[in-house]
Amino acid sequence: MTPLLPGATLGILGSGQLGRMLALVAKRMGYRVHVYSPDTATPAGEVADEEVAAPYTDLDRVAAFARAVDVVTLEFENVPATALEAAATYAPVRPGWRALYTAQNRLREKQFWAKRGLPHAPFRVIRAAADLDLALRELGTPAVLKTAGFGYDGKGQRTVQTRREAEAAFAALGADTYVLEAFVPFEREVSVIAARHERGFMHYGVLENRHHRHILDVTSAPAEVSAEVAETAVALTREVFEALELVGVACVEFFLTAAGELLINELAPRPHNSGHLTIEACAVSQFEAQLRAVCGLPLMPSAPVRPAAMANLLGDLWAGGEPDWAAALAFPDVHLHLYGKREARPGRKMGHLTALAATPAAARERVLAARAALTGA
Repeated sequence: MTPLLPGATLGILGSGQLGRMLALVAKRMGYRVHVYSPDTATPAGEVADEEVAAPYTDLDRVAAFARAVDVVTLEFENVPATALEAAATYAPVRPGWRALYTAQNRLREKQFWAKRGLPHAPFRVIRAAADLDLALRELGTPAVLKTAGFGYDGKGQRTVQTRREAEAAFAALGADTYVLEAFVPFEREVSVIAARHERGFMHYGVLENRHHRHILDVTSAPAEVSAEVAETAVALTREVFEALELVGVACVEFFLTAAGELLINELAPRPHNSGHLTIEACAVSQFEAQLRAVCGLPLMPSAPVRPAAMANLLGDLWAGGEPDWAAALAFPDVHLHLYGKREARPGRKMGHLTALAATPAAARERVLAARAALTGA
């Protein structure tokens, strides 16, 4: 891999907040940035040198986009495979087709874990009502029924407590293929974000995640887990990266059981919401790590993450009017990031707060207090 140096042009497929934060880093380091998505006036488009608004299915436009850049990366993994192939004809696409193809489909992902012998929750493939009946007898309830393709932030999945609920979810979700997964009574959810290219690998240790309504709510770092759990999580992450020959930044999400067992939940082949705190907590953020990885630059050695916590700011916070930003920023070591989205809608990620403190628990308490202050809670 020949390094792409400052002055080169980075192409980003997708134009949301992850693309925005990547573009900000790239611009700081002297790169030009082009973004491509079906939308206009986007978070990433606001800071890019060029914003192309066209469907991912317009392969001629995708090809023209790729011809104008030196490397293509993603901030949104659900880009059609045909678009990736069109782009790859003219520029390297990183993290690479194999990683994207695997992560885009829950069934392919689960089958990859099983083939590699990686720890995961038991699952069954569901294509018809008869498959569901057999799978429920084998796995029991509660269980989680998930559509095979195009799901994130809890979309396309239902936790079912009874056979009747499972049958209703099967009918309501309206997919051709599903995965029924045994419910894991996990103690906590954790993730590892790492970067890799042909000459290096770095990671941010283990992060602890708490969700609300299937959307990440708060992340704290470093996760309060044993050294053995942390070592295993990083080793499993590296195995996934190397097996997929992944170039770039990605996140592996895990369930951690009360017995200390790690089960891989899913792979996000891009920077991840749980890694936003690396902007303040680390010498090199996940976004600079992505830029370094896809451009073939040296990866900074792993370093301990300063105790930090991140809290998402969803559109619900605007229900009573503009949040009280001054109240939140009155807290020491609290940092505000807004994504430039023009319309606040319930459940929509509008920004985040990051807090630094002496311990992860103190950082979590501080960031939650700062967020509560936004609405006077």
